[in-house]
Amino acid sequence: MNLKDYIARIDNYPTEGIVFRDITPLMANGEAYRAATKEIVDYAEGLNIDMVVGPEARGFIVGCPVAFEMGVGFAPVRKPGKLPREVVSAEYEKEYGTDTLTMHADAIKKGDRVLIVDDLLATGGTVQATIEMIEKLGGIVVGCAFLIELDDLNGREKLEGYDVKVLMHF
Repeated sequence: MNLKDYIARIDNYPTEGIVFRDITPLMANGEAYRAATKEIVDYAEGLNIDMVVGPEARGFIVGCPVAFEMGVGFAPVRKPGKLPREVVSAEYEKEYGTDTLTMHADAIKKGDRVLIVDDLLATGGTVQATIEMIEKLGGIVVGCAFLIELDDLNGREKLEGYDVKVLMHF
């Protein structure tokens, strides 16, 4: 199955000159969604993971079925003010300024083997901040899996030393 057939291209969204890669057609097709999930699960089976972590919101969509299939927990990464208990946080650089992500302070236990799952690897800022929080809590990032990598944005450079699985390149 060619998963790229289920990714819509939207030009000039959200701003002029940007090409947005929309995963909702993939999610709308049960066979394609299952195939993408299975490919990430197959990758993760050899990593002996304890937890899947996914940044909001599409990291939930991709990461939760992976965690479910593997029989492990899922921890969400959210923007500030969205999690109700004590959190850790990390700032990351965006195109214009910085942003912050948070995770519950008890989401990861020391020594947990963690797989980060998200829909897209672009500039790498989100995943870099996610790694920072996991490691601050004593977790070990054993892999990062993405549906899509936007190769021109060089996000993979921020993941040097980490194992990365990508299903589609644009």
